[in-house]
Amino acid sequence: MPVISDPSEFNENELYVDLRAAMELPLFLKCEGFNFAGSIKMKAATEMVDAAERSGALRPGSVLVESSSGNLGVALSVIAASRGYGFRCVTDARCNPATRRMMEALGSVVHVVDEPALHGGFLGARIAYVRALCASDDRYVWLNQYANDSNWRAHYRTTAPAIARRFPDLDVLFVGAGTTGTLMGCARWFWQWRRRVRIVAVDSVGSVTFGGPARPRLIPGLGMGVRPPMLDESYVDDVVHVEEADTVRVCRRLAARGFLFGGSTGTVVSGAATWLDRHGRRDLTSVAIAPDLGERYLDTVHSPGWSVDQSGEETLGSGDLAALSRPA
Repeated sequence: MPVISDPSEFNENELYVDLRAAMELPLFLKCEGFNFAGSIKMKAATEMVDAAERSGALRPGSVLVESSSGNLGVALSVIAASRGYGFRCVTDARCNPATRRMMEALGSVVHVVDEPALHGGFLGARIAYVRALCASDDRYVWLNQYANDSNWRAHYRTTAPAIARRFPDLDVLFVGAGTTGTLMGCARWFWQWRRRVRIVAVDSVGSVTFGGPARPRLIPGLGMGVRPPMLDESYVDDVVHVEEADTVRVCRRLAARGFLFGGSTGTVVSGAATWLDRHGRRDLTSVAIAPDLGERYLDTVHSPGWSVDQSGEETLGSGDLAALSRPA
Protein backbone atom coordinates (compact mmCIF):
# COMPACT_ATOMS: atom_id res chain seq x y z
CA MET A 1 0.00 0.00 0.00
CA PRO A 2 1.29 3.49 -0.78
CA VAL A 3 2.38 6.03 1.81
CA ILE A 4 1.63 9.56 0.67
CA SER A 5 2.15 13.11 1.89
CA ASP A 6 0.08 14.91 -0.78
CA PRO A 7 -3.52 13.84 -1.62
CA SER A 8 -2.83 14.18 -5.35
CA GLU A 9 -0.33 11.31 -5.07
CA PHE A 10 -3.10 8.73 -4.65
CA ASN A 11 -5.48 7.61 -7.37
CA GLU A 12 -6.76 4.05 -7.77
CA ASN A 13 -6.33 3.64 -11.52
CA GLU A 14 -6.85 -0.10 -12.01
CA LEU A 15 -10.37 -0.81 -10.75
CA TYR A 16 -12.99 -2.01 -13.26
CA VAL A 17 -16.53 -3.27 -12.77
CA ASP A 18 -17.78 -6.02 -15.08
CA LEU A 19 -21.40 -4.96 -15.76
CA ARG A 20 -22.50 -8.31 -17.17
CA ALA A 21 -23.65 -9.42 -13.72
CA ALA A 22 -25.15 -6.14 -12.51
CA MET A 23 -26.84 -5.04 -15.75
CA GLU A 24 -26.46 -7.91 -18.24
CA LEU A 25 -24.34 -5.46 -20.23
CA PRO A 26 -21.10 -6.53 -21.98
CA LEU A 27 -19.18 -3.56 -20.62
CA PHE A 28 -16.27 -2.96 -18.28
CA LEU A 29 -16.59 0.22 -16.24
CA LYS A 30 -13.34 2.00 -15.35
CA CYS A 31 -13.90 3.54 -11.92
CA GLU A 32 -12.19 6.91 -11.56
CA GLY A 33 -13.71 8.07 -8.27
CA PHE A 34 -11.32 6.43 -5.82
CA ASN A 35 -9.12 9.36 -4.88
CA PHE A 36 -9.36 12.16 -2.31
CA ALA A 37 -11.50 14.29 -4.63
CA GLY A 38 -13.90 11.47 -5.50
CA SER A 39 -13.83 11.91 -9.27
CA ILE A 40 -11.74 11.80 -12.43
CA LYS A 41 -11.30 15.58 -12.16
CA MET A 42 -8.43 15.00 -9.73
CA LYS A 43 -6.25 14.12 -12.70
CA ALA A 44 -6.98 17.29 -14.67
CA ALA A 45 -6.78 19.49 -11.58
CA THR A 46 -3.36 18.11 -10.64
CA GLU A 47 -2.02 18.49 -14.18
CA MET A 48 -3.28 22.07 -14.52
CA VAL A 49 -1.95 23.17 -11.12
CA ASP A 50 1.43 21.52 -11.75
CA ALA A 51 1.70 23.30 -15.11
CA ALA A 52 0.74 26.66 -13.56
CA GLU A 53 3.40 26.19 -10.87
CA ARG A 54 6.06 25.31 -13.44
CA SER A 55 5.21 28.38 -15.53
CA GLY A 56 5.32 30.71 -12.54
CA ALA A 57 1.66 31.69 -12.86
CA LEU A 58 1.00 30.18 -9.42
CA ARG A 59 3.15 31.62 -6.65
CA PRO A 60 2.99 31.76 -2.86
CA GLY A 61 -0.01 33.91 -1.98
CA SER A 62 -1.90 33.11 -5.20
CA VAL A 63 -5.61 32.35 -5.07
CA LEU A 64 -7.00 29.87 -7.56
CA VAL A 65 -10.37 30.65 -9.12
CA GLU A 66 -12.37 28.42 -11.43
CA SER A 67 -15.84 28.04 -12.86
CA SER A 68 -17.11 24.54 -12.05
CA SER A 69 -20.38 22.66 -11.74
CA GLY A 70 -18.86 20.65 -8.91
CA ASN A 71 -16.29 17.89 -9.33
CA LEU A 72 -13.39 20.01 -10.58
CA GLY A 73 -14.15 22.45 -7.78
CA VAL A 74 -13.74 19.67 -5.21
CA ALA A 75 -10.48 18.50 -6.83
CA LEU A 76 -9.04 22.02 -6.81
CA SER A 77 -10.19 22.45 -3.21
CA VAL A 78 -8.19 19.36 -2.22
CA ILE A 79 -5.07 20.51 -4.06
CA ALA A 80 -5.31 24.12 -2.90
CA ALA A 81 -5.65 23.01 0.72
CA SER A 82 -2.69 20.64 0.48
CA ARG A 83 -0.40 23.17 -1.23
CA GLY A 84 -1.34 26.30 0.68
CA TYR A 85 -3.30 28.22 -1.95
CA GLY A 86 -6.64 29.88 -1.55
CA PHE A 87 -9.42 28.75 -3.86
CA ARG A 88 -12.69 30.34 -4.94
CA CYS A 89 -15.12 28.14 -6.88
CA VAL A 90 -17.68 29.94 -9.01
CA THR A 91 -20.71 27.74 -9.56
CA ASP A 92 -24.49 28.03 -9.90
CA ALA A 93 -27.64 26.64 -8.31
CA ARG A 94 -27.32 23.25 -10.02
CA CYS A 95 -24.22 22.39 -8.01
CA ASN A 96 -25.19 19.69 -5.51
CA PRO A 97 -25.43 21.00 -1.91
CA ALA A 98 -23.15 18.20 -0.69
CA THR A 99 -20.52 19.28 -3.20
CA ARG A 100 -20.65 22.87 -1.99
CA ARG A 101 -20.31 21.76 1.63
CA MET A 102 -17.35 19.56 0.74
CA MET A 103 -15.50 22.46 -0.89
CA GLU A 104 -16.20 24.71 2.08
CA ALA A 105 -15.01 22.01 4.50
CA LEU A 106 -11.71 22.02 2.61
CA GLY A 107 -11.37 25.77 3.16
CA SER A 108 -12.55 27.01 -0.23
CA VAL A 109 -14.89 29.92 -0.86
CA VAL A 110 -17.91 28.98 -2.98
CA HIS A 111 -19.61 31.74 -4.94
CA VAL A 112 -23.01 30.70 -6.31
CA VAL A 113 -24.24 32.62 -9.34
CA ASP A 114 -28.02 32.86 -8.98
CA GLU A 115 -28.85 35.04 -11.98
CA PRO A 116 -28.06 34.03 -15.58
CA ALA A 117 -26.37 36.52 -17.87
CA LEU A 118 -28.72 38.14 -20.37
CA HIS A 119 -27.04 36.51 -23.38
CA GLY A 120 -24.84 33.92 -21.72
CA GLY A 121 -26.96 32.02 -19.22
CA PHE A 122 -25.49 30.68 -15.99
CA LEU A 123 -22.19 29.63 -17.57
CA GLY A 124 -21.82 33.08 -19.08
CA ALA A 125 -22.49 34.65 -15.68
CA ARG A 126 -19.93 32.38 -14.04
CA ILE A 127 -17.23 33.25 -16.58
CA ALA A 128 -18.02 36.96 -16.33
CA TYR A 129 -17.61 36.80 -12.55
CA VAL A 130 -14.26 34.99 -12.87
CA ARG A 131 -12.98 37.55 -15.38
CA ALA A 132 -14.03 40.48 -13.25
CA LEU A 133 -12.37 38.94 -10.20
CA CYS A 134 -9.07 38.37 -12.01
CA ALA A 135 -9.14 41.88 -13.43
CA SER A 136 -9.66 43.40 -9.97
CA ASP A 137 -6.92 41.50 -8.10
CA ASP A 138 -3.78 39.98 -9.58
CA ARG A 139 -3.59 37.40 -6.79
CA TYR A 140 -6.30 35.42 -8.59
CA VAL A 141 -5.20 32.79 -11.10
CA TRP A 142 -7.78 31.28 -13.46
CA LEU A 143 -6.74 27.87 -14.78
CA ASN A 144 -9.57 27.96 -17.37
CA GLN A 145 -10.45 24.28 -17.58
CA TYR A 146 -12.37 24.90 -20.81
CA ALA A 147 -9.29 25.80 -22.87
CA ASN A 148 -6.35 24.52 -20.81
CA ASP A 149 -4.36 21.89 -22.74
CA SER A 150 -3.24 20.33 -19.46
CA ASN A 151 -6.86 19.20 -19.05
CA TRP A 152 -6.69 16.74 -21.94
CA ARG A 153 -2.99 15.99 -21.51
CA ALA A 154 -3.70 14.51 -18.07
CA HIS A 155 -5.74 11.75 -19.73
CA TYR A 156 -3.39 11.31 -22.66
CA ARG A 157 -0.64 10.69 -20.11
CA THR A 158 -2.54 8.49 -17.62
CA THR A 159 -6.11 7.36 -18.36
CA ALA A 160 -5.78 6.13 -21.94
CA PRO A 161 -2.56 4.12 -21.55
CA ALA A 162 -3.91 2.53 -18.36
CA ILE A 163 -6.97 1.28 -20.28
CA ALA A 164 -4.80 0.03 -23.14
CA ARG A 165 -2.57 -1.94 -20.78
CA ARG A 166 -5.54 -3.63 -19.11
CA PHE A 167 -7.45 -4.29 -22.37
CA PRO A 168 -4.98 -4.86 -25.21
CA ASP A 169 -7.83 -6.14 -27.43
CA LEU A 170 -10.15 -3.19 -26.76
CA ASP A 171 -12.73 -2.54 -29.49
CA VAL A 172 -14.79 0.41 -28.17
CA LEU A 173 -14.21 3.10 -25.55
CA PHE A 174 -17.13 5.18 -24.24
CA VAL A 175 -16.23 8.59 -22.80
CA GLY A 176 -18.51 11.27 -21.40
CA ALA A 177 -18.25 14.77 -22.88
CA GLY A 178 -18.12 17.81 -20.59
CA THR A 179 -15.22 20.17 -21.19
CA THR A 180 -14.05 17.23 -23.40
CA GLY A 181 -10.70 17.03 -21.59
CA THR A 182 -11.08 13.30 -20.84
CA LEU A 183 -12.54 12.64 -24.29
CA MET A 184 -9.80 14.46 -26.20
CA GLY A 185 -6.95 13.06 -24.13
CA CYS A 186 -8.13 9.47 -24.58
CA ALA A 187 -9.13 9.92 -28.21
CA ARG A 188 -5.79 11.44 -29.17
CA TRP A 189 -3.86 8.64 -27.45
CA PHE A 190 -5.82 5.84 -29.09
CA TRP A 191 -5.72 7.59 -32.48
CA GLN A 192 -1.94 7.67 -32.23
CA TRP A 193 -1.25 4.27 -30.67
CA ARG A 194 -4.33 1.99 -31.16
CA ARG A 195 -6.24 3.49 -34.05
CA ARG A 196 -8.50 0.44 -34.43
CA VAL A 197 -10.28 1.36 -31.16
CA ARG A 198 -13.58 3.14 -31.75
CA ILE A 199 -14.11 6.25 -29.61
CA VAL A 200 -17.76 6.90 -28.74
CA ALA A 201 -18.59 10.18 -27.01
CA VAL A 202 -21.57 10.24 -24.64
CA ASP A 203 -23.36 13.55 -24.13
CA SER A 204 -26.54 14.80 -22.47
CA VAL A 205 -29.63 15.72 -24.46
CA GLY A 206 -29.78 19.52 -24.40
CA SER A 207 -26.02 19.94 -24.65
CA VAL A 208 -24.80 21.78 -27.76
CA THR A 209 -21.33 20.21 -27.76
CA PHE A 210 -21.94 18.20 -30.94
CA GLY A 211 -24.35 20.61 -32.61
CA GLY A 212 -27.67 19.62 -31.05
CA PRO A 213 -30.25 22.17 -29.91
CA ALA A 214 -29.85 23.67 -26.46
CA ARG A 215 -32.30 22.49 -23.81
CA PRO A 216 -32.49 22.94 -20.05
CA ARG A 217 -30.40 20.41 -18.11
CA LEU A 218 -30.41 19.76 -14.40
CA ILE A 219 -27.72 17.15 -13.69
CA PRO A 220 -24.25 18.73 -13.42
CA GLY A 221 -21.17 17.22 -14.99
CA LEU A 222 -21.56 16.28 -18.64
CA GLY A 223 -22.85 18.55 -21.37
CA MET A 224 -22.11 22.13 -22.31
CA GLY A 225 -24.11 25.14 -23.44
CA VAL A 226 -21.36 25.96 -25.93
CA ARG A 227 -19.06 23.96 -28.15
CA PRO A 228 -15.99 23.30 -25.96
CA PRO A 229 -12.83 24.97 -27.31
CA MET A 230 -10.88 21.72 -26.81
CA LEU A 231 -13.17 19.56 -28.93
CA ASP A 232 -11.84 18.14 -32.21
CA GLU A 233 -14.57 15.89 -33.65
CA SER A 234 -12.17 14.27 -36.11
CA TYR A 235 -10.97 12.07 -33.24
CA VAL A 236 -14.49 10.89 -32.37
CA ASP A 237 -16.11 7.95 -34.20
CA ASP A 238 -19.66 8.25 -32.87
CA VAL A 239 -21.81 10.26 -30.46
CA VAL A 240 -24.71 9.12 -28.25
CA HIS A 241 -27.05 11.57 -26.51
CA VAL A 242 -28.75 10.52 -23.27
CA GLU A 243 -31.92 11.89 -21.69
CA GLU A 244 -31.49 12.87 -18.05
CA ALA A 245 -34.37 10.58 -17.06
CA ASP A 246 -32.35 7.65 -18.46
CA THR A 247 -29.33 8.81 -16.46
CA VAL A 248 -31.38 8.65 -13.26
CA ARG A 249 -32.79 5.21 -14.10
CA VAL A 250 -29.33 3.75 -14.72
CA CYS A 251 -27.88 5.30 -11.54
CA ARG A 252 -30.68 3.82 -9.46
CA ARG A 253 -30.43 0.43 -11.17
CA LEU A 254 -26.70 0.31 -10.40
CA ALA A 255 -27.36 1.39 -6.81
CA ALA A 256 -29.86 -1.46 -6.43
CA ARG A 257 -26.96 -3.82 -7.16
CA GLY A 258 -24.64 -2.11 -4.66
CA PHE A 259 -22.81 0.25 -7.02
CA LEU A 260 -23.43 3.89 -6.03
CA PHE A 261 -22.30 6.05 -8.93
CA GLY A 262 -22.87 9.68 -9.84
CA GLY A 263 -24.84 11.33 -12.62
CA SER A 264 -21.98 11.48 -15.12
CA THR A 265 -21.39 7.75 -14.73
CA GLY A 266 -25.09 7.00 -15.17
CA THR A 267 -25.08 9.00 -18.40
CA VAL A 268 -22.04 7.19 -19.79
CA VAL A 269 -23.38 3.72 -18.94
CA SER A 270 -26.79 4.57 -20.44
CA GLY A 271 -25.14 5.82 -23.62
CA ALA A 272 -22.93 2.75 -23.88
CA ALA A 273 -25.94 0.44 -23.44
CA THR A 274 -27.82 2.29 -26.19
CA TRP A 275 -24.86 2.11 -28.59
CA LEU A 276 -24.18 -1.57 -27.96
CA ASP A 277 -27.86 -2.45 -28.39
CA ARG A 278 -28.09 -0.39 -31.57
CA HIS A 279 -25.08 -2.10 -33.11
CA GLY A 280 -26.05 -5.58 -31.95
CA ARG A 281 -22.48 -6.44 -31.01
CA ARG A 282 -22.22 -8.24 -27.69
CA ASP A 283 -18.91 -9.83 -28.66
CA LEU A 284 -17.00 -6.56 -28.57
CA THR A 285 -14.54 -5.73 -25.80
CA SER A 286 -15.99 -2.48 -24.51
CA VAL A 287 -14.92 -0.11 -21.74
CA ALA A 288 -16.68 2.97 -20.38
CA ILE A 289 -15.09 5.57 -18.10
CA ALA A 290 -17.00 6.19 -14.85
CA PRO A 291 -16.06 9.75 -13.82
CA ASP A 292 -17.63 9.88 -10.36
CA LEU A 293 -19.18 8.15 -7.37
CA GLY A 294 -22.67 8.74 -6.02
CA GLU A 295 -22.38 10.21 -2.51
CA ARG A 296 -22.80 13.78 -3.76
CA TYR A 297 -26.04 12.87 -5.52
CA LEU A 298 -27.94 11.54 -2.50
CA ASP A 299 -30.19 14.63 -2.43
CA THR A 300 -30.78 14.59 -6.20
CA VAL A 301 -30.29 11.62 -8.53
CA HIS A 302 -30.49 9.04 -5.73
CA SER A 303 -33.37 10.68 -3.85
CA PRO A 304 -36.75 8.99 -4.53
CA GLY A 305 -38.60 12.32 -4.53
CA TRP A 306 -36.23 14.03 -6.95
CA SER A 307 -37.12 14.47 -10.62
CA VAL A 308 -35.38 15.90 -13.67
CA ASP A 309 -38.67 17.50 -14.70
CA GLN A 310 -37.44 20.85 -13.47
CA SER A 311 -35.80 23.77 -15.22
CA GLY A 312 -32.07 24.24 -15.65
CA GLU A 313 -30.36 26.54 -18.09
CA GLU A 314 -26.89 27.03 -19.48
CA THR A 315 -26.29 28.77 -22.79
CA LEU A 316 -23.58 30.95 -24.27
CA GLY A 317 -23.49 33.21 -27.28
CA SER A 318 -20.67 33.24 -29.84
CA GLY A 319 -18.99 36.14 -28.07
CA ASP A 320 -18.92 34.16 -24.84
CA LEU A 321 -17.33 31.21 -26.65
CA ALA A 322 -14.41 33.45 -27.64
CA ALA A 323 -14.16 34.61 -24.03
CA LEU A 324 -13.79 31.02 -22.84
CA SER A 325 -10.74 30.58 -25.04
CA ARG A 326 -8.96 33.75 -23.87
CA PRO A 327 -6.73 33.75 -20.81
CA ALA A 328 -7.88 35.77 -17.81
